[in-house]
Amino acid sequence: MTFWFLLLLGIATYLMVQRSVANITKTPIWLLWLVLMTPALVLTGWTLIYGVKQPPPPSLIFWPSIVCLMLYWVLFQWGRQTPKDTQTATQTPASQSAINPTVESVPVRPIEPTEETQLRNCFPWSIYYVQNIEYRPQAVICRGQLRTSPTQAYQQIRDNIEAQFGDRFLLIFQEGFNGKPFFVLVPNTQAAKARNKQSEQLTRPGLALLLLAATLITTTLVGVKIAGVNLTQVQTNPRIFFQGLPYALALMTILGIHEMGHYLTARFYKIRSTLPYFIPIPFFLGTFGAFIQMKSPIPNRKALFDVGIAGPLAGFIATLPLIIWGLAHSDVVPLTDRTGLLNPDALNPQYSILVSLLAKLALGSALTAKSAIDLHPVAVAGFLGLIVTALNLMPVGQLDGGHIVHAMFGQRTAMFIGQIARLLLLLLSLVQSEFFVWAIILLFIPLVDEPALNDVTELDTKRDILGLLAIALLIIIVLPMPQAIANLLQI
Repeated sequence: MTFWFLLLLGIATYLMVQRSVANITKTPIWLLWLVLMTPALVLTGWTLIYGVKQPPPPSLIFWPSIVCLMLYWVLFQWGRQTPKDTQTATQTPASQSAINPTVESVPVRPIEPTEETQLRNCFPWSIYYVQNIEYRPQAVICRGQLRTSPTQAYQQIRDNIEAQFGDRFLLIFQEGFNGKPFFVLVPNTQAAKARNKQSEQLTRPGLALLLLAATLITTTLVGVKIAGVNLTQVQTNPRIFFQGLPYALALMTILGIHEMGHYLTARFYKIRSTLPYFIPIPFFLGTFGAFIQMKSPIPNRKALFDVGIAGPLAGFIATLPLIIWGLAHSDVVPLTDRTGLLNPDALNPQYSILVSLLAKLALGSALTAKSAIDLHPVAVAGFLGLIVTALNLMPVGQLDGGHIVHAMFGQRTAMFIGQIARLLLLLLSLVQSEFFVWAIILLFIPLVDEPALNDVTELDTKRDILGLLAIALLIIIVLPMPQAIANLLQI
């Protein structure tokens, strides 16, 4: 079991590093991955030598984590591709990755000196008065004074750029660290590729169906174990295999609806994206989740917010009836030393405010202060759905929650919120050790989120309220039930 957990953690860590920092540092990905995995390898070595019954000393957990965190930061900064301008140091690279996740060398004719007059004419003084134009290897940055609303300025200047230069450039509108908005023209690599060769196949329905079928099989196998059946019995009685379907179908429904929320919202905003792809694994949960890839930039903060919140919101709505039904069909067992947050055979609901409320609603008076819950397989899937929702709602970097706070407050404030969230989760892990690995992983996720093309226009009040409710949902999932409320509910 230790080997499979280490393998799963290694794969997850590598994918996380590759996706988040590959485009903004020259440091080899394998080296950053090895640094991140060192604490887990150290603890695994301790377990292999001394066994699981002898816990490692706290210093063996604390010091490797701190040293590896510092080493990771040094290696990341050593290879970081940082522009010289401090105002766009954290924004221009993100803008490039937003245009094309895999930055390729596509021949695009740059702005020529004779074209600068045309470029300046694209910025009417009554809309945006250009004071300075900076030419970078991958961008043209136009700084000046905004004289109208951000929405009107972006729309007018984008139309002017397209009229003068066609589809050679994508226009990005961002806010600098000094609070002044500026425009960035980056090469439209997708348009250049489309002119030189046929457009790449965006979605592969056959592959999506194959992964869906494979994930159904692997989650069903895991569901058989969760149902308390030995897999060796499946060979003699194949019908036992179907006992894993309740868990498999419930979990895949939650994950699928989560990703379809992203996919359909992206399609609504005409953002090119792939179909949801499931990741099957024959152990642990039976799947490593599902994902979609967006192949074109997000037009504005409104679209960024809607795409970001659609997945967790849809997944949570799908989770609620499943977890309530599963809890209602679960068994109440006495509290023991094995009771914990991640033990489906003896779950203590007090570790989560929302789980406590749902458990009391489903089980009523049968659930007391001295009770734990032996989860039904559907309840296990619902509980995992809540964990997936909470993980995605963390307001850090390119997680869904990071997109949400970015759209609500802007990129600068979102980075500050992300840093506070990482530290708070690390403090929470001192009380609930189950969050420790999660907190360490978040420390290595970059705080910078990819900007929208119009990253200045703010959201409306309704979306701000919905975003605050999403943050509140995260809080009631991860925080334990206060004892005073637990006593009132008699749990």
